[in-house]
Amino acid sequence: MSANIDHDNRFSAVTGLLGLYFDGLHHSDTSILRQVFHPKAHYATASDGSLLELDMASYFPIVDKRPSPASRGEARADRILSIEFAGPVTALAKVQCAIGEKSFTDFLSLIFVDDRWQIIAKVFHSDIRTAS
Repeated sequence: MSANIDHDNRFSAVTGLLGLYFDGLHHSDTSILRQVFHPKAHYATASDGSLLELDMASYFPIVDKRPSPASRGEARADRILSIEFAGPVTALAKVQCAIGEKSFTDFLSLIFVDDRWQIIAKVFHSDIRTAS
């Protein structure tokens, strides 16, 4: 029974972290994103046909410079598709969100260190949204 309680607590903690992640992206708020990303986290995509790989010191200034989806009145389109645990301190989340004209599918690798869950890697694909 305690294993289920531990799993429930881990699941709740990870969904809470993902909620902060979505908030940080929607508001382009790096003070929130610094709470969810490990300082040594990696950011990577090949959506444009070549590898783009950043560390957090390079990623956060990009977020700071862009107008937030919230400031542009964009409706939130974020959702958690799945969360899998590889053990008590390792998880993988698949999420979707949208910023401006782009929709994103993110694979977020999570670790539990320093008494909290943190994103250690974000690997994603983006597409231009089509009108619905």
